[in-house]
Amino acid sequence: MNDLYTIARNTIKPMKLKKNGEAGHVACALETASGAVFTGICIDVPCSIGLCAEQAAIAEMLKHGETQIRKIVAVYEDGSILPPCGRCRELISQVDARNGETIILVADGKAVTLNELLPERWDRKWD
Repeated sequence: MNDLYTIARNTIKPMKLKKNGEAGHVACALETASGAVFTGICIDVPCSIGLCAEQAAIAEMLKHGETQIRKIVAVYEDGSILPPCGRCRELISQVDARNGETIILVADGKAVTLNELLPERWDRKWD
């Protein structure tokens, strides 16, 4: 996970956007089952239609035809690790049924699976 952390940290490039928006202060790096690595940055705008860094990285992964995430980490501009929000957890689970086993770095030296973060799935009935 150290390599993914470093990749995410190096992807951070905070910038100001029009009308109090900002982008790039959180970056994500994920590794797919094939070993490919994809990154993304957050976009925060005042009208709340922004995008999390994890969502941007997942979009990049999907653009390249992959769905299964082996490992993922999001990093804030100060270097701290951010666990995925509920929306991102759900997105990870929805793009591939095998992503329940995705390893997520949630703090320095602490990794858990997505299944541990989402123990009571709303859609279990359809598995």
